[in-house]
Amino acid sequence: VQLQASGGGLVQAGGSLRLSCAASGNMDSIDAMGWYRHAPGKQRELVASETNGGRTNYADSLKGRFTISKDNAKNSVYLQMNSLRPEDTAIYYCNAHSYWGADLWGQGTLVTVSS
Repeated sequence: VQLQASGGGLVQAGGSLRLSCAASGNMDSIDAMGWYRHAPGKQRELVASETNGGRTNYADSLKGRFTISKDNAKNSVYLQMNSLRPEDTAIYYCNAHSYWGADLWGQGTLVTVSS
């Protein structure tokens, strides 16, 4: 499985961005897709994930501003980010999680929020 993320960029505080991630390859083993982010000086953290069955999981601090959606038919996952803040600046990674616990990663897309 390969993951291709897109949609990052520079945005002013309060603005919005939508990230997209398209997966290619055999998806039979993939149970969930989602997003993580890695900010300078911080550990990588979960942003949001969604299972094939539609169950979502969000970082508590991001609930209400970020929304994940998944198109199983297109093997794609999206992240709508609203009311962006400078502290949201990070590299955002697309993730695919297999049924047996393996994690696959995309190349990352940089989101920069200016104050």
